[in-house]
Amino acid sequence: MANEIIVERIEQIGIARLNRPEKLNALNIETMTQLIAALERFDADAGIRCMLVAGDERAFAAGADITEMADASLTDMYYRNQFARWERIRRIQKPIVAAVSGYALGGGCELMMHCDIIVASETARFGQPEINIGIMPGAGGTQRLTRALGKARAMDLVLTGRMISAQEAFDAGLVSRIVPREHFFEEALRVCHELCTRAPLALRLAKEAVLKAHEVSLSEGLEYERKLFYMLFATDDQREGMRAFLEKRPPVFRGR
Repeated sequence: MANEIIVERIEQIGIARLNRPEKLNALNIETMTQLIAALERFDADAGIRCMLVAGDERAFAAGADITEMADASLTDMYYRNQFARWERIRRIQKPIVAAVSGYALGGGCELMMHCDIIVASETARFGQPEINIGIMPGAGGTQRLTRALGKARAMDLVLTGRMISAQEAFDAGLVSRIVPREHFFEEALRVCHELCTRAPLALRLAKEAVLKAHEVSLSEGLEYERKLFYMLFATDDQREGMRAFLEKRPPVFRGR
């Protein structure tokens, strides 16, 4: 079976690179199966504290592989249920950083939005062009894009299918950082190294709280945040972090 994903590890960072350069990293079922399996292995590995998902300079992922869908019927798509596996990405507890250059379109944009911190090359281009081939986003594009950009901008991108630049995406709040193309992967890796110095349990719960904000009311979110905050006072890392602050030294977090 082809290696649709290249998996590697650098210290406490698990890296998954999309590996279909001849297809601009278009996402087919096998690619997503391998990617999700890699992320779940990283999540279960106590030695991994952060994950990095990347494409290459030309494309993060230029969309779904249309050859798998062009002749499909409603029944085919219903039973294939290809987006169900995407829900497993939502259950990943550790932080996921995306290194994005070139095209992040359709499913590629949706995959990127599943990540927690997005480092974009200044050459990156984003969009949901499904409307141009007679369909619409199906892996969360209409929902996550609306939450990230607001109704007006999301409607513009989804209904016209147009692409936006890295700068426009950054200004609208879709991506976290913009860097020169030659440094996009290096900067994303640097962010991962930085996250690896943070308390692992605090990272997980902080990620959980931010994601919860998209799904509940403000009062429910505030109550949820407080509960997670109190939970961290049962950890060794909380004691180590505060003790290190008072002693004016770097903390050593162990994830306990």
